[in-house]
Amino acid sequence: MASAAEQLAANLNFAAFAKATELKKRIWFTLGVLIVYRLGTYVPLPGIDPLALARIFEQQQSGLLGVFDMFAGGAVGRMAIFALAIMPYISSSIIMQLMTTVSPHLAQLKKEGEQGRKQINQYTRYGTVILAALQGYGIAVGLEGAQGVVIDPGVFFRMTTVITLVGGTIFLMWLGEQITARGVGNGISLIIFSGIVAELPRALAGTLELGRQGALSTVIILFLAVMVVVVIMIIVFVERAQRRLLVQYPKRQVGNKLYGGDSSHLPLKLNTAGVIPPIFASSLLLLPMTIANFSSGQGPDWLNTMTAMLGHGQPLYIALYAAGIIFFAFFYTAIVFNPADTADNLKKYGGFIPGIRPGQRTAEYIDFVLTRLTAVGAVYLTIVCLLPEILISQYKVPFYFGGTSLLIVVSVTMDTVSQVQSHLLAHQYEGLIKKSKLRGGKR
Repeated sequence: MASAAEQLAANLNFAAFAKATELKKRIWFTLGVLIVYRLGTYVPLPGIDPLALARIFEQQQSGLLGVFDMFAGGAVGRMAIFALAIMPYISSSIIMQLMTTVSPHLAQLKKEGEQGRKQINQYTRYGTVILAALQGYGIAVGLEGAQGVVIDPGVFFRMTTVITLVGGTIFLMWLGEQITARGVGNGISLIIFSGIVAELPRALAGTLELGRQGALSTVIILFLAVMVVVVIMIIVFVERAQRRLLVQYPKRQVGNKLYGGDSSHLPLKLNTAGVIPPIFASSLLLLPMTIANFSSGQGPDWLNTMTAMLGHGQPLYIALYAAGIIFFAFFYTAIVFNPADTADNLKKYGGFIPGIRPGQRTAEYIDFVLTRLTAVGAVYLTIVCLLPEILISQYKVPFYFGGTSLLIVVSVTMDTVSQVQSHLLAHQYEGLIKKSKLRGGKR
């Protein structure tokens, strides 16, 4: 027998969507913000020669700059005001989350609920400004070192570049927060998502052009298309996979009647961390190498050697990327899901897992199951993100068909659709209450 929520979900259609005025406002707001972001990726930095920049970027786009350009929605190749994209904010978030595990002050703030979360978010914003300023200055110096890119190099150019890039990152951070609060979906993820999707047509056209020129055979292009479909199917299957732990609630006698005795499930996702580990691992790899490729081989020998070793398909890059994904899969899961708190909540409301003693033993059992699930999820993320990257490095296919980009696009799409369905369900419930003759509806 389907529950009331399941029956409502089955009845969702375009007619229900047309009546959901609040949801339509949120969707239009989200689309408007994303359009503003896309327009900003075409506004170049002052004092840049676009033609000289395009020539240098064409030589370097097969390396890490190509990946950075993918996350920035093409803004790096055009050296736009949003060239840093949202990566400084993500890097600052990583640092703050790491600090909460070692700093007693931040750990205490984390336990203070909403007020503590706001304070940590404020620290994250400060860190974003600092990181964006450092990266912006590095970009300014790197651009001056590239022959013919900067029209009038000097202190004034460096100041304007740093101020412009920092302002662009802060503006994007604010746009992401506005989408999360007033729109649909996670704002930061949607900004990265829109940048990848906006460049997909150009990447597809470039791939077909390589096939027309004979650089890519028809067999490789067909294999790439099949691989993309298979990877998307795997992502959808794994992202929806859950391990459900049976939770039993005891019966309670009130007067002459028995209440309770129901059973429920505690859902544990196979990939609890979602798309965060690949993004965090990529941002950490990109952070020290943002400007290295702009030197065009004129930098120190150790920097040129490190740049070559961190190229796509190189053993060091693959090893660091895999290690970063696995680490952040466990780290982020430990942050977002606390088995001890879950066990305490079950014990508070009288729930228990059959065969497991409530309290500490329940927490240990949940932690044991979650660790095994996270291990499988980390292996899945590593395979999905690395196998396409190896193929890309071998056959020079655009990065937009890689595992990381597909994982971001599919995961963000599923999350956004889920939130749209939640808003529609809430609207359906509100309609039922208004039509009913209950006192709650009159209130």
